Amino acid sequence: MDTLSYRTVSANSATVTKEWVVVDATNEVLGRLSSKVAKLLRGKYKANYTPHVDCGDNVIIINAEKVRLTGAKLTDKVYVRYTGYPGGQRFATPKELLKRRPNAVIEHAVKGMLPKNRLGKAIFGNLHVYAGPEHPHEAQQPKEINLNSIK
Repeated sequence: MDTLSYRTVSANSATVTKEWVVVDATNEVLGRLSSKVAKLLRGKYKANYTPHVDCGDNVIIINAEKVRLTGAKLTDKVYVRYTGYPGGQRFATPKELLKRRPNAVIEHAVKGMLPKNRLGKAIFGNLHVYAGPEHPHEAQQPKEINLNSIK
């Protein structure tokens, strides 16, 4: 028998089916929420997952200010950024960051779980984080998803 009875299906940008999903971050632990959202963005839950193609869903996260950090991470964890000037290191704790920009904590965590290349930057563009319960994406008819239902 010189022919295969099966074919490996490789998705491309024309054959990918992207959906819009809404995730509520209320009382969710930051790391667990971020890892599941990163998998949704990447498309790893889909049967036609292809590593080099953006085949994930568009994810909307609401209530970002109500995310939970376990232990003493709220005050002990430190986010470091550098302005580019001498002595320009700036430090912020999650507590300070949640007051200033509540969506930055979730964005930072999810971005760290995506690939560090062009594909990762494109996938990160499919993430939309909002501090409150409202979002401007009602026209896309997103479906509500419970993160505890997916593995």
